[in-house]
Formats: sequence, structure tokens, C-alpha cells
Amino acid sequence: MNASAVLSPQRGRPGAAIVWAGSAAGSLDITAAFLVYGHFGLKPIPLLQGIAAGLLGPSRALAGGLSTAALGLACQYFIAFSASAVYFAASRGFGFLLDHAVISGAAYGIAVYFFMNRIVVPLSAARKYPFSWEMMLIGVTIHIFCVGFPITLLVRKYSA
Repeated sequence: MNASAVLSPQRGRPGAAIVWAGSAAGSLDITAAFLVYGHFGLKPIPLLQGIAAGLLGPSRALAGGLSTAALGLACQYFIAFSASAVYFAASRGFGFLLDHAVISGAAYGIAVYFFMNRIVVPLSAARKYPFSWEMMLIGVTIHIFCVGFPITLLVRKYSA
């Protein structure tokens, strides 16, 4: 399928789908992270700096103050918009993704979690933490409800 067919007006509103899905997923995911990691004692600024550490490394990210926290927040939304764009593009070729948005949302949330934690983070400059079943289950649950569902349901909404 060519790009003009994928992004044609008759196939939905790609800009709206990606902006709304990315905004929702980015906001819900970071809010859940603030709540969960806050429960474990981590404050929002160091959490955001931890995201920026993927680009800068831990020591530079922590030393950067609010500017590296802002970079971390920008990275958070870049990832959410990217995940939304990937799902939107995939949904152009696979109608199942739109027809079964809830099942697809759960699967996509799990896929995004493992892609981030088994590919992106290990390749980044971020600090590596030991594996924890508890944190994996929390992370997968957050990604299903705060990443997968918002992306799939909003892409479906704007693909009508």
C-alpha cells in the first residue's frame, strides 16, 4: 500500500489520531509513573531526569536540574507520539487492530512495555536496574491501561 492511500482523508484523520492518542498515552503513563514511583519514594523531578538519562547518562541527567527534567518529559511524549504513529500506520494494513481495539490495546500495551524495557532501555545510556517481577507486573499493567488502550481506542475513534 502506498503512503497516499495510508494517509488519505478517506482513511481517517491521522494527525488527530496521533496527537490525541500520543497526548493521552503520554499523560496517563507519566501520571501512573509519578504515582507508582512516588509510592516507592521517588520524586517527579528525579523520575523525569531518569528518563532523560537514556540520552545523557545518569550523572549528567541528575546534574542538569529542571532542564533535564524537561528533556525527560519531552522524551516521554516523543515516545508516546511515536507509539501512536506506529499503531496508526499498522492499523491501515490490519483492520483487526481497529475492529478489536480492546484486545489490540492490551496486546499493544504489553508489546510497547517489552520493546521499551528489553530493547530501548538496554541500548540507552540509562542506569540498568535488576529484574523485578513486581515492577514488571506493575509496568505491564500500566502499559495496558495507560498506553495500549488510549492509543488503540483513540486511533479507532479518529479512523472512522
